Amino acid sequence: MRRPAHRAKRCAMAAALLCAVTGAGTVAGSAADAPKTGKSQIAIANPSSDADSRSKVLRTRFVVGLERKVDYRVFAIANPNRVVIELPDVTMQLPAIDENKPVGLVRAVRAGLAAPGTTRIVIGVTQPVVVESSAIEQDDKGLSRLAIVIRPAGSPMSGPGMKGFAEPSALGAAGLQLQPPLPRPAVKPTERAAKAFKPIIVLDPGHGGYDSGAVKFGTVEKNVVLAFSLVLRDLLEKTGRYKVLMTRNDDTFIPLDDRTKYAERNRANIFIAIHADYSDQGSRARGATIYTLRDGVAKNLERSAKGNAAENVLSAEEIDTVKKVSDDVSAVRGILADLAERDVEMTHERTGMFAKTVIENMGESTPMRNEPDQQAAFRVLKTAQFPSVLIELAYVTNKQDASNLQSDGWRGKVAQSIVSAIDNYFSHEIARLPF
Repeated sequence: MRRPAHRAKRCAMAAALLCAVTGAGTVAGSAADAPKTGKSQIAIANPSSDADSRSKVLRTRFVVGLERKVDYRVFAIANPNRVVIELPDVTMQLPAIDENKPVGLVRAVRAGLAAPGTTRIVIGVTQPVVVESSAIEQDDKGLSRLAIVIRPAGSPMSGPGMKGFAEPSALGAAGLQLQPPLPRPAVKPTERAAKAFKPIIVLDPGHGGYDSGAVKFGTVEKNVVLAFSLVLRDLLEKTGRYKVLMTRNDDTFIPLDDRTKYAERNRANIFIAIHADYSDQGSRARGATIYTLRDGVAKNLERSAKGNAAENVLSAEEIDTVKKVSDDVSAVRGILADLAERDVEMTHERTGMFAKTVIENMGESTPMRNEPDQQAAFRVLKTAQFPSVLIELAYVTNKQDASNLQSDGWRGKVAQSIVSAIDNYFSHEIARLPF
């Protein structure tokens, strides 16, 4: 059954989703699926017929025709298996793909607004895959296109020229074969470095202004956590690997909701709230604690994100725009709800990964509380857009901890351990995948 068309409000380009296979027949569809402008297409292709017919599909090429060069993001995710492409707002018509008859590695394609100004194409795939290559190319008419090649995870990469793989032909253009793109020139190290992924780290020193936080033994929480955060910021920036932002860098009070909104607005990759702890048990309580969002609260956040996906992403005016080109807005809502739910699941998984590496690295530089991995319902942790943790550095109610909090040497040592934790986290492929 063909999914209804849908249209984003702010169209920077146009794209139609078309499917074709070479040497293996053609997916159901017609030239009527193409946009009336004829300016852009999306096509899917299998390996060509000269590939070993006894083997499984080695790779599938997904081509997005564009009116101009654009910024894009593409990444693969497992459980469920899918490939995600993010582009500026586009107008598109989804192809009919029978999930029982996949096109190469592709079994389904859907799309929706992931956020204002961003369209997300989700490609359901038949097995875990990796993105072998992605690039903006030019066809023989000088038009831009985004060409993505996916292959099964664990399979060998293709050789020069991608032997055994043929360029797809668009539906309604039988017999038309574009020449494979010429080999791309080697990228200079300086160019590669300039394009390197640079995560955004948001540091959130707790309290501030009239809110002093915990106070004991002459140690004022708002002051020591700000001092520590500034040391951590400087060490992170010194690596050259991260862009670091702070919710406050002076003695200013910032409302809790504004802290997470700041991180969301700046598209943070990690959010770290920095605090110092207080205990009625006095000096018996000691050490650092790492808090993540309580599981029950995370589940509620997931349900809320799913239930309010369309309302959170689409304005009433944008929904009216969708209605003009589709009889059923529920299809768009369903796509958004599914994407929102998956985002929360992914965030929860990444948060757990990050908390674990923080505990492991901090434990080598400072005393840790018994069972330092804790969960809570802190408001600054309630976000579906990025991993977030709250670090209680030490107890102001413990004399040794309080002394450490005011020690420049201790701050530098512990801050460096958190830098190592962040490095370890981003060494994992899943941590580098954009949302």
